[in-house]
Amino acid sequence: MTSVRPARPDELPALVEHPADPERNAATRAYLTQLLDSACTRPEWCLVAEDGEGRLTGSVVLWTLPGHDVPLAVVLFEAPEDSPETGSALLDAAAAKAGELGATELEHVVDSPAQAPQFQRNPERRGELLRAAGFEVVRDGRRFSLRTPAVSGGTGVLPADDPRLTFRSLAELGPDPFVAVLAELLADTADARLAADVRQHGVRRAAELLFEETAELKHEPEWWELGHDADGTVAVISLPAESPSVPVIGFVGVAPAHRGKGYATSVVVRGTRVLTAAGATEIRGDCDRANVAMAKAFQRAGYVNFADRLEFARAL
Repeated sequence: MTSVRPARPDELPALVEHPADPERNAATRAYLTQLLDSACTRPEWCLVAEDGEGRLTGSVVLWTLPGHDVPLAVVLFEAPEDSPETGSALLDAAAAKAGELGATELEHVVDSPAQAPQFQRNPERRGELLRAAGFEVVRDGRRFSLRTPAVSGGTGVLPADDPRLTFRSLAELGPDPFVAVLAELLADTADARLAADVRQHGVRRAAELLFEETAELKHEPEWWELGHDADGTVAVISLPAESPSVPVIGFVGVAPAHRGKGYATSVVVRGTRVLTAAGATEIRGDCDRANVAMAKAFQRAGYVNFADRLEFARAL
């Protein structure tokens, strides 16, 4: 019989140890230590499954942005391949705990190929477990990474800023012009997750939420910029930031009136230069699989598509 309970102090940060996989064990310990230290999780949010003999058989951890009290997602979800009931029990327990803490939705992402620190091997089976537990795919995405030129293994000299664009920052302009541009972009977005937000909240509110949610990430007002074309109109928006684990391009976009001019690559380059100047050694970005133009922009700016990502969500 499987039971789920909070992990005991002596079980943190290792959770379920795999004797034949020391790399996975070390990565889990380091990642969970980071999450605990940054307040992205709490000890009581770390749940384990155990069998009738008291052996740990699986785990799941609730995650949120630093300083928040309401969980947003689950990470480090592991269950035996021959025990789907263990996976269901863990996901149901995580959902119940998150609901008690005020969450209305819980997310989980599945990357392919599997990699540290979550080692999500057999993504097809993982997807089946999630769907059986009430999760639905809300976005099929692609992930990109660039190691900056100052780091060994980097991609060389960054391209120069596009001379056609003049950039002005959030510190100079304030938030209103940024939200207005986001609303214009969301009106015909190719991103499934953002399109769902528009359907639920309307364009203006969805833009406000996107701005607010991105602002939760660490950033400086000078980093966020609007790029103006020579005619004075806004052509691009760039919102680079630092997630709890790695610097990210955040959100970038090209205004509809200025598409087809190569500005998508220009705005990725701009965000990359901003983060590099702030000391970033690796930068990541992502886009919806349907957003072919943005995927090409990342690649032209020197980024590598290192993984694909299915984003799942369960309403609570």
